[in-house]
Amino acid sequence: MSTFMSVFASLVEHIADLLDPIFHASATAAAIVLFTAFVRLLVHPLSRASARGQRQRAKLQPRIAELRKKHKKSPEKLQKAIMELHKEEKVSPLSGCLPSLFQLPAFFLLYHLFSNGSIGGEPNALLGHTLGAAPLGGRFKDALADGGLFGAQGVVYLVLFAIVATVASFNFARTKRQMAAQPMLPAAADGPQAPGAGAMASMTKIMPLMSFMTLFTVGFVPLAAALYVVTSTTWSAVERAVLYRDMPSAAALATAA
Repeated sequence: MSTFMSVFASLVEHIADLLDPIFHASATAAAIVLFTAFVRLLVHPLSRASARGQRQRAKLQPRIAELRKKHKKSPEKLQKAIMELHKEEKVSPLSGCLPSLFQLPAFFLLYHLFSNGSIGGEPNALLGHTLGAAPLGGRFKDALADGGLFGAQGVVYLVLFAIVATVASFNFARTKRQMAAQPMLPAAADGPQAPGAGAMASMTKIMPLMSFMTLFTVGFVPLAAALYVVTSTTWSAVERAVLYRDMPSAAALATAA
């Protein structure tokens, strides 16, 4: 692990050296943004697959409603019928989680790199690199202790918080519109719910608020990892707006039903 971290640290430093003529003291921060973009490009095929899966799941809602009517007295048959429908249409309920899961190693790699004072037995020189006046190895609490919220370091975090809040608000509005257009079809009063319907109903209430959790992440992790989160979150907002622009509307689902 130590050798791997040394290689990764050297890679970050090499990219920063290449970017130094343009970004100067913030070259390492720019290298992290570039690294994040590279990771997101690698994950993009999974994001496209996730979007296709969500469109397919939305189109299956009328057929699931029919199955619910047909098997309203038998939860076991309903569950089996829905599983067979998903298998027949090659729809995976987990496809939407894959892009996020594949990004976690990159995030923890940066978190580990900028949380340790030494790498491979040598002092970690990357900790002294900065974004503006804020060291990439520092945290929000350090910025507050050195000049306060409107100090030189605090302003860097204020800019990041403003970006995250803007992206989160955009995601919140888009997710609310998307979920309103594709509601979970309720079970009949005397019939069983579809498998996972209760969990999905809870997720419907929670998901629009998840975007704002990024604010807490930025406030607690090293600045380098926070920069990764901010860049990745912004990428996700743009990517999802493009990939999900043609999701079926509520009117289309009603017509299909």
